[in-house]
Amino acid sequence: MDKYVIEGGRPLYGEVEIQSAKNAVLPLLAASVLTDEQVVIRRCPRIADVLNMVQILGELGCKTCFEGDALVIDPAAAANHEIPPALARELRSSVFLLGSVVARFGRARIAYPGGCDIGLRPVDLHLQGLRRLGVDVREEGGSIVCACEGARGAEVVLDCPSVGATENILLASVTAKGSTLIRNAAREPEIVDLQNFLNKMGGKIAGAGTSVIAVEGVPRLHGTEHTPLPDRIEAGTFLIAAAMCGGKLALRGAKSENIASLAHKLREISCKIHAKDDKIYIECVGARRSPKLVETSPYPGFPTDLQAPMTALACICEGSTVIVENLFETRFKHVPELIRMGADITVRGRSAFVRGVPALHGADVCASDLRGGAALTLAAISAEGCSTVVDLGFIDRGYSDFEGKLRAAGARIRRVRV
Repeated sequence: MDKYVIEGGRPLYGEVEIQSAKNAVLPLLAASVLTDEQVVIRRCPRIADVLNMVQILGELGCKTCFEGDALVIDPAAAANHEIPPALARELRSSVFLLGSVVARFGRARIAYPGGCDIGLRPVDLHLQGLRRLGVDVREEGGSIVCACEGARGAEVVLDCPSVGATENILLASVTAKGSTLIRNAAREPEIVDLQNFLNKMGGKIAGAGTSVIAVEGVPRLHGTEHTPLPDRIEAGTFLIAAAMCGGKLALRGAKSENIASLAHKLREISCKIHAKDDKIYIECVGARRSPKLVETSPYPGFPTDLQAPMTALACICEGSTVIVENLFETRFKHVPELIRMGADITVRGRSAFVRGVPALHGADVCASDLRGGAALTLAAISAEGCSTVVDLGFIDRGYSDFEGKLRAAGARIRRVRV
């Protein structure tokens, strides 16, 4: 197990290159199973979740290798339709493989997927959508078993705009017979990226980025090369880091339109933000005003994945902030650790009431999930004194060389083997 050793209180300056989006790459890897031709994912981040998905592809029979920053996938020999339980329980996104594996092999078996413990994330919408496409879905001994002699197009109406369910239905329907219409679809940029990827493979999909997606099934897909969109959550994390520590940062490769809700809150706090070409620039000096209310909601609303870092920022703003978490019911596990650092926070149900303090102080804290771990790291690099952050395995799931990028920007942070 590793830990961060951090001496806080230094402003951040310089330029940070934003990695490809974790939440885009994972469904793309699942989609690679839909063809028997080579697929190349360029600028593929070597984060833990991606490496876990690559291992799952290997268990299915795909051959994979990294060539520089490109992941090359040869799915020609894939024949296994069962996702190993140990790997599925490590990775929530393994559930995407249900749609693609059953579409290619006519059957699929997966243990209930795992991931960070941030509350209930039922797969009911995924399974209901697959059933609408003619897939027989059963639950046996903690596993989901799917079988289908040939998926058929249908109208699928989601009870809520679930990102995962939207993506799974896309993967299952792209080669189904006939037309599929997904209503109340999630609108996240990562879904647009998946649509673009599948269309490059020969799919016929339109409407991603809106609440209605239309799919015209095709007989087969071919290989392709693709560069995923930049990670808006990583970009948001570094923008919040600059807001907490002060200084000036430039984020290279980030798309400002994908983080508009965060930029609005940071301007409310008193940060200066502007975009030019492929960079976002942020400057934060002086006092920070409270953002008053931060309420998570599906895209294009404020992202739940930035709620924990935003809570950390609110801790050192003048005034009080109400943080409302609408998507996951146990996503405040970072709060007790922030309180150890001097934060003044009260949690009631899905709301956190944050009263700003002049500064946080160093402490020994423990990450309990991916974004909470990032929030504690930001709190530590902005705090007075020394801190340690343990259980870095959570952070490694979503950030590539997190400490290296922060160190290059001026933070005093090092990784130590415990």
